[in-house]
Amino acid sequence: MTDKTLWVFGYGSLLWEPGFAFDERVQARLDGWHRSFCMRSIHHRGSEAEPGLVLALDADAGAACDGVAFAVAPGHAAATLAYLRERELISSAYLERWLPLALTDGRRIEALAYVIDPDHVQYCGGLPLEEQAAIIARAEGGRGANRDYLWNTVAHLAELGIRDGDLDWLGARVRAILAGA
Repeated sequence: MTDKTLWVFGYGSLLWEPGFAFDERVQARLDGWHRSFCMRSIHHRGSEAEPGLVLALDADAGAACDGVAFAVAPGHAAATLAYLRERELISSAYLERWLPLALTDGRRIEALAYVIDPDHVQYCGGLPLEEQAAIIARAEGGRGANRDYLWNTVAHLAELGIRDGDLDWLGARVRAILAGA
């Protein structure tokens, strides 16, 4: 951490529900990773009997993921780390990593990010979008419906002016599935 500030990268639910105190929120880009519904959710957005899907950062040398960097409020770093570890590391499918981000204001920082462990049993990278939509349309977990997770993420990306073609398609397709189309 270059300036001793704890920075956290949000690319999915942290965009709309960070759950921790922050002083600054800046759009950012993470190179070498892409946002993907590549993790089966057996707790928050699905169950062991009917897993849902949640977003994770999946390594891809040619990709980049746009999201938000949060500067944690002074004095809140330890509590924020504890909170994020309880929330994100519930099944060990995510790995905690410090990764370089480029902020849209020109700064370069190192931020905490949660990336998928491709060797974990919950990893499901490469699922066709149609299969992802079918899973997301029906799954429910401890934090609610999988479709709400998708739609909240799509809406918040749109508010930020961030386009994600796959998520936009999935949002529309899940609505169509639920409408019986």
